[in-house]
Amino acid sequence: MPDSASPHTSANVQQALQEPVEIVEWSAAWAESFLQEKQQWQQLLGSAAGRIEHFGSTAIAGMPAKPIIDMLIEVPSLSWVRDTLAAQLVPRGYQLFWRASTPGDTDVAYAWFIKRDSHGRRTHHLHMLLPDSADWQKLQFRDYLQANPAAANAYATFKRDAASKFANDRKAYNAAKDAFIRPIMQQLALSS
Repeated sequence: MPDSASPHTSANVQQALQEPVEIVEWSAAWAESFLQEKQQWQQLLGSAAGRIEHFGSTAIAGMPAKPIIDMLIEVPSLSWVRDTLAAQLVPRGYQLFWRASTPGDTDVAYAWFIKRDSHGRRTHHLHMLLPDSADWQKLQFRDYLQANPAAANAYATFKRDAASKFANDRKAYNAAKDAFIRPIMQQLALSS
């Protein structure tokens, strides 16, 4: 999917990977930040707007998290993201990355934008998904933690420990998170 017009450069990737992992206590402001961003996306996308969901740790009341709002945004096609949406967002300072669902996979599964504040800190991760993307399953983990306080507490403890251990290694932090989440997702798939 990426092409020469894509800002998915090695400099952007290096910047994203070199930023430290910081976990902070939960903030009620995260829900409001999501709603504000969702409203902006609904206006921007217009008739192309599909589902827009808040997921990740900032979507779970009481969960410590990186202070970055994760959003899943349904788009009509990845070529539309490349040809239309990126042209509007990149000049506004959004960074675009083409991502695989599984680390090491070479197939592009979704487009991912990083939004930053005026100080260069990440504020939002925007995952552009096709309607039938398997990545919508990420909502199952959110829903599971929202419904299971003991599991949410275990995940919170794990996240704090992993962030402390891998504070300067985002790849290792994400790999540790994936190893924690994967068996839960497999169990959820078996029970559905």
